[in-house]
Amino acid sequence: MARLVVLGGAESGIGAAVLAKVKGFDVFLSDNGKIREDYAQTLKKWDIPFEEGGHTESLILNADEVVKSPGIPSEAPMVRKLADQGTHIISEIEFAARYDSARKICITGSNGKTTTTTLIHYLLTNAGLNVGLGGNIGKSYAMQVATEHHDYYVLEISSFQLDNCYDFRPDIAIIMNITPDHLDRYDHKMENYVKAKFRITQNLRPEDCFIFDSDDEITIAHLNKIVLQAKMLPFTQKEEVSQGAFIRDESIVVRYEEDETEIYLKELALGGRHNIYNSMAAALAAKASGIDNKVIRDSLKSFQPIEHRLEPVLSIRDVLYINDSKATNVDSAWYALECQTKPVVWIVGGKDKGNDYSVLNNLVKEKVKAIVCLGVDNTKIHDSFESIVGSDRIVDTSSAEEAVKAAAGLASSGDVVLLSPCCASFDLFSSYEDRGRQFKEAVRKL
Repeated sequence: MARLVVLGGAESGIGAAVLAKVKGFDVFLSDNGKIREDYAQTLKKWDIPFEEGGHTESLILNADEVVKSPGIPSEAPMVRKLADQGTHIISEIEFAARYDSARKICITGSNGKTTTTTLIHYLLTNAGLNVGLGGNIGKSYAMQVATEHHDYYVLEISSFQLDNCYDFRPDIAIIMNITPDHLDRYDHKMENYVKAKFRITQNLRPEDCFIFDSDDEITIAHLNKIVLQAKMLPFTQKEEVSQGAFIRDESIVVRYEEDETEIYLKELALGGRHNIYNSMAAALAAKASGIDNKVIRDSLKSFQPIEHRLEPVLSIRDVLYINDSKATNVDSAWYALECQTKPVVWIVGGKDKGNDYSVLNNLVKEKVKAIVCLGVDNTKIHDSFESIVGSDRIVDTSSAEEAVKAAAGLASSGDVVLLSPCCASFDLFSSYEDRGRQFKEAVRKL
């Protein structure tokens, strides 16, 4: 019986452990920290041995193969020891795909991937297909493969998950865009991050599809260096394309093979220039999956925004509070600021990932009246924006409740309070979801 060790006891790790148990492995899970109670109960239910609060080398280094949580860096001591002795280390995505014959639509990129993933899932569900949603969102892919059956999967896949994928192959691969993010995990080299994203394309065949943003210079620069066998389907707001999606007059035009359909921009449920790109990518994936044009149009009209992504919370004393906690990098915050039409009190900060805030200077000058810093160390934000908004219009806070109260004090009737942090959440919160929910709770208490 092959021994499989899972490192990390969160969503992906628990799913991988259950799948390994179902497939007859001698499985063991180890987490250096505390395992959440519901996850621990799942392991006990499936009779899977585990440890928390540290790693026991003798129980890990004897593995035939290791499934590593995407949150654990390759420089972690136990991972280094496994790598040094030649143990094969894979991701949950790689492991689950070995036991799954469903068609897979897989989305990566720096920004827009969660919205696009959710939108594609909505389109396929509305078409009556049996489709699972997973990857870096919702229930783990491995858990679904272990305990459910789907004909299709729509998977959001991060660069960290792709790092340990080798044979994994989507039927439709999508790269939304590539902007600087997570550079602390890639030796602060953009090239390494770009290559990680493009791992989603490494096994594509001629019958597969690659959907990509041809307006994104970083994506195109790398695409010009490699050769892909897949059908190439660009989406663009700059020109007409023979196959793919583009803007004509006031409509999105989607061309796939011999078919063409149009969706009026004014009818899209999701507003903002960035969401036009998301809608284009989703429509192309739906067309390539054989979805009827009417279903595509109706779904793009009726889709509801996802939690933590430009999510309106409440309007209090004519001030609108918006939860964009999922904006964990500079480019996401750029989109959030760019689509605001009213003066903004901007809540920003957290665990910096090597951010260059200078690209936001013009938007901050144009849109932002005050800044509320929400982080343990806000020095970089002060250095970047104090000269723009003024030292008296930038304040420090260390909790969601404190930040909301400070923002309310700085806002006037007709303003927007925007939580769009630019940073990871782990200095003060357990996740971006935790940060967003604490923000919403604090707004409700005003």
